[in-house]
Amino acid sequence: MTETKTAAVILAAGLGTRMQSAMPKVLHRLAGRPMLAHLLDTVAALDLGPIVVVTGPGMDAVAAAAKPHPAAVQSEQLGTGHAVLAAKNALKGHSGDILVLFGGDPLISATTIEKLLSARAEKPAPAPRPDIVVLGFEADDPGHYGRLVTNADGSLEAIVEAAEATEEQLAVTLCNSGVMLISGEHAWGLLGRVDNDNAKGEIYLTDIIALAREDGLICAVVTGDERELLGIDSRADLACAEAFVQNQLRRAAMDAGATLTDPDTVFFCHDTQIGRDVTIGPNVVFGPGVTVADNVEIRAFCHIEGATVASGAIIGPFARLRPGAELARDVHIGNFVEIKNAAIEAGARVNHLAYIGDARVGAKANIGAGTITCNYDGFEKHHTDIGKAAFIGSNTALVAPVKVGDGAVIGAGSVITKDVAADALCVTRAPRKEIPGGATAQKVRKAKNAKKMKGKK
Repeated sequence: MTETKTAAVILAAGLGTRMQSAMPKVLHRLAGRPMLAHLLDTVAALDLGPIVVVTGPGMDAVAAAAKPHPAAVQSEQLGTGHAVLAAKNALKGHSGDILVLFGGDPLISATTIEKLLSARAEKPAPAPRPDIVVLGFEADDPGHYGRLVTNADGSLEAIVEAAEATEEQLAVTLCNSGVMLISGEHAWGLLGRVDNDNAKGEIYLTDIIALAREDGLICAVVTGDERELLGIDSRADLACAEAFVQNQLRRAAMDAGATLTDPDTVFFCHDTQIGRDVTIGPNVVFGPGVTVADNVEIRAFCHIEGATVASGAIIGPFARLRPGAELARDVHIGNFVEIKNAAIEAGARVNHLAYIGDARVGAKANIGAGTITCNYDGFEKHHTDIGKAAFIGSNTALVAPVKVGDGAVIGAGSVITKDVAADALCVTRAPRKEIPGGATAQKVRKAKNAKKMKGKK
């Protein structure tokens, strides 16, 4: 490898014990995808050199999530500096700079990373080119964060952990994010000199700043938004990060021409596509794989996942679109209707209390309240085909595989087990039986039985 572009090393070996989870921390999801995937997409968009993800022993799922980028294993949890060193073999022959990022910091933006890269770019004299650039942020509550101590010229003098800081240093609000860009000329030499002479016996990445200063190297600081640099170490942190991401997605949808009547109650997935002049009511949730065209109305309390919705459709309230739902133009899906793996063609209506699964509903067909497609026989799924302009009466059960022809009418309460021809009227009901005075007779019998039972006690 003779790559001279900046390489990215993403540290993802942390167990995330505070998450109280069997799942590695970086695989917990934000807006429907692992936090590691968020960061990888951000870095990949910058057209850097190689990207290496550092994992821990047995973290095969993290390595799989990192693909096509290679994973390097940190055999023991011996600190952040040790984690970066674990990537050395994977970067053998790389002569460019090293950008160190954290898998638990998925919100960092490409713009912020570019600020670090720009700080290391060639500069005309007299501005010195820094050898190390550290990403910091101004914290409202610095608390336990490490402090970035700068000189009068703004260069970085030291990184001081809060537990070791003086009162004067604790007053500093410029804090360390952990993200760092290191000159390729010096990176491995500095890291190789860091010792573990500290209370935890670990090799800290931050210790290279003191070593670099001893060598007369220049260390600089650039700042980012504190909200972007939220490290996710607990479920509470994850919730805060989700709120941040959702606010970004809501803003993007509204900026693109959608109306959210109560934005704080709408939840998007990372890949949700919303057209213009779409109206989204309160308490709507989008799962992965949803595309909504222009001029669609999604009413309150809908859940939509893996679905495609064409222009002019009206959905809900209280509707559920599951994976494979395909709604054509001007389709109406009403309250308490569930659609799964089904194509609902233009102008069709499924307005009340229905389940349509593994099916096709033809253009301008009408599906009555309480209709279900019985698509599963306990062993396999089967398909139901409903023709255009067909009318399915209320409380009809369509037992798949079955086909209802174009223009056919199914009477309410029917159980359809065989194909129905086009334009046919089909009704399947038990014959009506009415017994005059039967209700009175039944009441008399019940009274007599109750009296007998009482006498036996």
